[in-house]
Amino acid sequence: MITKGSMAKRDFLAITDFSRDELKALLACAARLKSGAEQDHALEGKTLAMIFRKSSTRTRVSFEVGMYQLGGHALFLSDRDIQIGRGESLADTARVLSGFVEGIMIRTYKHDEVVQLARFATVPVINGLSDLLHPCQLLADLQTMQEEFGEELEGRRVAWIGDGNNMANSWINAAGQLGLELRLACPEDYEPDPAVLARARAVGNVRLMRDPREAVADAHVVTTDVWASMGQEGQAAERTRAFTEFVVDDRLMTQASPGAIFLHCLPAHRGEEVSPEVIDGPCSRVFVEAENRLHVQKALLVKLMANRPEPGMR
Repeated sequence: MITKGSMAKRDFLAITDFSRDELKALLACAARLKSGAEQDHALEGKTLAMIFRKSSTRTRVSFEVGMYQLGGHALFLSDRDIQIGRGESLADTARVLSGFVEGIMIRTYKHDEVVQLARFATVPVINGLSDLLHPCQLLADLQTMQEEFGEELEGRRVAWIGDGNNMANSWINAAGQLGLELRLACPEDYEPDPAVLARARAVGNVRLMRDPREAVADAHVVTTDVWASMGQEGQAAERTRAFTEFVVDDRLMTQASPGAIFLHCLPAHRGEEVSPEVIDGPCSRVFVEAENRLHVQKALLVKLMANRPEPGMR
């Protein structure tokens, strides 16, 4: 595939699309952009198409503001705005949009829609979220970890508590790429994707368990998500019963390493997956984490859409 700038295009559908060195280079760029040390208007005159089949606060605002700050423009496209809401194929949508814009971001349900869009688009495609993966959020989590613990993350212990959802799968991918020690405490029947888990176990230190206390022991990061994600509202009562013992509260946080931080991709349900004392307490970094969506995505947009060589990126 060739972009309009005559360079081979890169997509970002999963953390595993970038090597360890590329991820480190991306995070370093995000840190420079956040600090103001690097003022980059590399996307002047360029447009990002943002397809939203799932609504969002952080994804929409961070990408839209990011494109503006980089000198470009972002188009918000819901199912009501474009023809995929009336049955036009993703292949045709990808081809048409590629003639108008320099990049496409999609936030959707089925991960296969992200894959299909990337297959037929001739411009870079970014996975803004799918039911399988949420890689942009994971980049923000990694930047937040670096701000807390330093640039080198290898060997840092992360505890995931709760549903084996798209965030859990993305943490698994990150563990394999960056050498994190990941412990996932998930109820039976709510484990992460088996294929994602198997790949990471082959190259990294990833363990699946049932006891949240065992997962949190000496962890540097404790993180979780809502029990019923968007589209799972009908399962809320069943999931509440399954996750009763998987609450991140003060008592659980005492098992973590001194100085441990709490992360949550938001939105959060206080009193369900996390207690108010934790998410609003001194160990919480959730709003720093949310802001970091802007900085990592700006770095990602520059890497994928600027059509220029970047240190550490191929």
